[in-house]
Amino acid sequence: METMVIVNGMTAHRANVIFARTGSAAMGVVKAQMIDLLKEKLRNGVAHFIFIKKNGEIREAFGTTNAAVATKYTNGNGCSREYFKTTAYFDIEKGEWRSFRWESIVKVF
Repeated sequence: METMVIVNGMTAHRANVIFARTGSAAMGVVKAQMIDLLKEKLRNGVAHFIFIKKNGEIREAFGTTNAAVATKYTNGNGCSREYFKTTAYFDIEKGEWRSFRWESIVKVF
């Protein structure tokens, strides 16, 4: 049985970036879809996810981009983290904005 994968433009862009960084097209698609799921969860409340930090540590995070929570901690309109091929989130445990590279996502709960 074949599975059809449907992606939007931004998902395809993320998949290509992840493919370029990891050398795996399949990994690119899977992780890009995980980012889509995560971004939806971040918008709608607090998301629980795991990623690998730049220094190799595994990081379990609880974050949001929900305006009701995050707007209070936003000071300016800066450049979107998507431009740097990362995803930003407000870390509710640290009380600060953080971001991670797309290819480093491991799991979204």
